[in-house]
Amino acid sequence: MKAVIITRPGDPSVLQVQERPEPAYADNEVLIKVMAAGVNRPDVFQRKGNYPPPAGAPQDIPGLEIAGVVVAIGATVTHLMVGDKVCALVAGGGYAEYCNAPEEQCLPIPENLSFTEAASLPETFFTVWSNVFDRAGLKDGETLLVHGGSSGIGVAAIQMAKALGHTVYVTAGSADKCRFCEALGAAKAINYKTENFADVINDITAGKGVDVILDMIGGDYTTGNIKSLAVEGRLVLINAMNGSNVQIDLAQVMRKRLVITGSMLRSREVEFKGAIAHKLKAIIWPLLASGKIKPIINAVFPASEAEKAHQLMESSGHIGKIVLDFDYQFAL
Repeated sequence: MKAVIITRPGDPSVLQVQERPEPAYADNEVLIKVMAAGVNRPDVFQRKGNYPPPAGAPQDIPGLEIAGVVVAIGATVTHLMVGDKVCALVAGGGYAEYCNAPEEQCLPIPENLSFTEAASLPETFFTVWSNVFDRAGLKDGETLLVHGGSSGIGVAAIQMAKALGHTVYVTAGSADKCRFCEALGAAKAINYKTENFADVINDITAGKGVDVILDMIGGDYTTGNIKSLAVEGRLVLINAMNGSNVQIDLAQVMRKRLVITGSMLRSREVEFKGAIAHKLKAIIWPLLASGKIKPIINAVFPASEAEKAHQLMESSGHIGKIVLDFDYQFAL
């Protein structure tokens, strides 16, 4: 098979198409003919040498989410058959013509979605569900603040929380991005380049604050996050793009009885990810099938142009997801 390989740590030009053997698949796995693969910031970190894959995952083929057709099944697979159209969360190896995935981490592609649209779902939807609804326990009537509202994570979080009846606030980096987030369902989008998000949250919540914050920024956002949380609020960290070494006012944490937590999904066990998939299939997938929640895709590149996809990702000029299309003819 052909695959997009990280030839060495570096800038996007190190991504090259090379020949690789088709991956083996375990008894609990399926082999998928990849039609499209999502591009995510962890792929960028891996390309730079800052995010090594877990043991057992391909070390030089990035890609955490795919959509395609099952072409072979392992001995203990019971719910999937050859020919099924699925999208899947994988630990790596998604930038390739074939990829193996545990059966538990595969979800059916709703009939109204294309392979490209389906490939944009797993990484962000698994991440949002795991952190906002499971870890932070967002409850009926509670509010959510999402940093990076126009990112793939952000557009998923806005739609999921809004569809389930929550008020969602976001931060974004331009007026256009803010308008897009509000059109998607955010009650208020805060331009972090011109406004102090903590002050805005204080004003629009009449000093109460928000119940849950989903943060991929870290660093200097931390003080504002603590200030913006309501009593019994929960801060969930999924990245630290502005740095991980911060100072916090512990008195505020104690006074407001806050919970500060975080997670990394990639290295978690199959059973954990399978439990998330089960909840998504029951609660979120019907909303995708009905069109109440929609994939938001900014750009699609032929898989052979992964370098351009990574350049766009690093520019932060996109709104929504970036996807590689494997239905193009590869050129070595």
